[in-house]
Amino acid sequence: MKRSDRPPMKHAEKVGFLLKQILGQPGFGEQLNRHQAWLVWDQLVGEQIAARARPFKLRKGVLEVQVDHPVWMQQLQLMKPQILEKIEAKIPNAGITDIYLRQTRNAQTYHPQKAKTAPEPPPWVNMELTDSEKKSIEEKLSPIKNVELKHELRKLFTRQKQLDKTRGD
Repeated sequence: MKRSDRPPMKHAEKVGFLLKQILGQPGFGEQLNRHQAWLVWDQLVGEQIAARARPFKLRKGVLEVQVDHPVWMQQLQLMKPQILEKIEAKIPNAGITDIYLRQTRNAQTYHPQKAKTAPEPPPWVNMELTDSEKKSIEEKLSPIKNVELKHELRKLFTRQKQLDKTRGD
């Protein structure tokens, strides 16, 4: 609909009011409870299964799960009672009574991203300074009265000295 075709808005509604309207609709709370299965699926079945099977639909208490391989379907078929127990324990009012497994070629599989580890610090960061180098830095800092500034400059001068040392300067 074009903007010009819409009736003018008398006044903008507050977001809180709109959310209360949406959340206050009959049955909406139960629907939200049921759909929490999507949020906890990875925790319930584990990373390995979650990479091969994803919740797809929820209809009349039956959670439909897409699985990308028949072997995983068979495994999940055997695990259905345990998964349903876990869902009931995690989301007591979900009302999910069964799981329907559907094999699909293009299952929306989940590939969790590995937690990014911090890169190793460059070798110069761990370079030890000699006593004379430390003394030289302290002499440069001696005229400065501000403690915070002195501390930050000490870190800067130390890093620079470490870097110069690794370069062979």
